[in-house]
Order: sequence, then structure tokens, then C-alpha cells
Amino acid sequence: MDAQPGLATFSGRALGSVLRLFVRQPAAPDTIEPGARAEAAWAAAQGEFAAVDAALSRFRDDSELTALNRRAGAGGVALVSWRLRTMLATVDRAARITDGRFDASVLDALEQIGERGAAVGGAPSEAAGAAPTRDGPAADRVLLVAPGTPGSSLVAIPARPLDGGGIGKGLALRWAAAAAIAALPAGAGLLIDAGGDISSAGAPPSGGWRIGVDDPVSPAGPGSTPLAVYALDAGGVSTSSVAVRHWTAPDGRLVHHLVDPRTRQPARTGLIAVSVAGPDPAWNEVWSKALFLGGSEAIGEEGRRRGLSVWWVTDRGRLGMTPEARARSVWVAEERVE
Repeated sequence: MDAQPGLATFSGRALGSVLRLFVRQPAAPDTIEPGARAEAAWAAAQGEFAAVDAALSRFRDDSELTALNRRAGAGGVALVSWRLRTMLATVDRAARITDGRFDASVLDALEQIGERGAAVGGAPSEAAGAAPTRDGPAADRVLLVAPGTPGSSLVAIPARPLDGGGIGKGLALRWAAAAAIAALPAGAGLLIDAGGDISSAGAPPSGGWRIGVDDPVSPAGPGSTPLAVYALDAGGVSTSSVAVRHWTAPDGRLVHHLVDPRTRQPARTGLIAVSVAGPDPAWNEVWSKALFLGGSEAIGEEGRRRGLSVWWVTDRGRLGMTPEARARSVWVAEERVE
């Protein structure tokens, strides 16, 4: 916990990333000791991330998602918790509104290039490098069927195993921010950072939380200079990047985790990183990946058309921004702007 007056800082790990919480106490705190309130907020945030890990992790042999993935392709319905139901409904809607660019059913493709999780078996994989032969993303949707017991729902078993990775972290940030701010007094504010994906709640600092856009082509670390700095007053930001999660596949190729569902291969789109700031961390995740897959030629126009705050870095190391992102930015490395 940071000793800086008015700001408590906590750090740990969750969902394979560093997890940090920053808490701003109100100027006139209530009668409960501020440190105890901040500790309670941290416990609440950790609790939400632990619950998401148990429900949505594809790396845990005992997670609820792994159990569902082991039934993929079998047909019929399954009873799932509200957390998994929310994830399934979100990825279904995301597939529809992004024309299939955001598709959680690329787990088999990730496994083929070496990003192993819990063993699931499930439906046969598509041929390597081949797009699915079904009629687009609608054929793989997980549709809600009916309410089950309180807190659960019946859903159609998915056609193929699903990856809950990015969307799971976005949902964890959504729920953790809500739980943590509920533990704090009126007038407090917080920011949660999970491996560079961010959610905030409550009252921000004067001028907003200052967030840097990392330079993915330069070594990160203390003293590194961001490409831009922007003010975050509410909501959060998510980043899709190939700068961190990349490795050598079993066949010797250098690959990364952003798989294009149309080709079932790691995407080559002329982009290195895309950051999207908006009101909800789960949907920020959806749009950062969908825009990344849309490519360097289309990202500016689509981001502007959708009114999104987007920062992107091309494979030439150039920075691009939508007008909304430029308006949020308080500092920009102008020499790097394309």
C-alpha cells in the first residue's frame, strides 16, 4: 500500500496479469478509518477476479468454462452460472455487431499454434489455415434458452470450444470496479489496472486519471516515454497488442494471440497495438480486437464512424488517433503521428 497522502495503492496478480488498484479517498472521509475502507475495496476487487477465474478461465482444469468446452459440439443445453451466461451473451452479441471479427470460437486455432490451456477435446478443429465452412459467426453462437435456477440459465452448448480470455478480463474489470467502489465512501474514486487494461469508478482526480499509450516498438520500463498521455474521467481502456504475447509456434513460425477468425491464423493487419477508451471495459476489449483485425487501412474511418476514442500504432511505429482520442489527449509525441 502506497503511503502517498490521499492515494492507496495495492498490487497482486490475477488472470495471468499484474493487478493493481489505486484508491482516492474523499477530502472529508466518513467515520470509518480510510485505510480499512481501501483494504475492503482491494479485497472486493480480488474477490471478483477470483470468481471470474473460477468461472471463465480456459487455463483451469476445474473452471466452469472448461467444463462447458468439454461438451462443445455435443448439442443440447447446459445450466450455467450468471457469470458464464453473461460472457456467452456478450461474445454472441460481439460476433454479430463486429461482423464476426470478434469470435471467441478460435480456441482450437490458438491451441494449434501453441497457446495451450486446459485439455478440452470437443468439436473437431477446422483444417489448419482454413476458414470455418459454416454460414458465418451465427452458426457458432451460444444462444440463451431459458432461466434456470436463481442465478443461472440454460444455454445452448456451443458448436466449438470458446476462449474466454480478453472478454473475461473485461468483465472482471467491470465487476471488480463496481464491487470495489461499493466498499468506499461517497466521493471516493478508484482505478483498476489488469495488465494494461483499465477500469475506473467514482470521482476521478482533478483533470482525470492520466494514462499513457505505451510505445510498442521501444523497450518498456522505468523512464520509457509513452506515445501519448490522455485523461480518463470515467470508464476504462483496453488494448489489443502483439508486442507482448508472441511466441514460436510448433512449426517454427513467430505467432501471436490475435487470431483472425476468417483465416484461423494470427492476423497480419499492419498494426501492432490498438487501444480503445470507452464506458465499459468488456466492450472496450471487443472493439480493440475488432479494430485491430480490421487493419491499418480501415481503423481510422471505422473508429471515427463509431465515435470511438482509439489510439493505434502501425507496424512502421507510427501513431494514429481518432478525433475523440485526440481531444482526450493531453500530450502527444507529434513526431510519431502518421
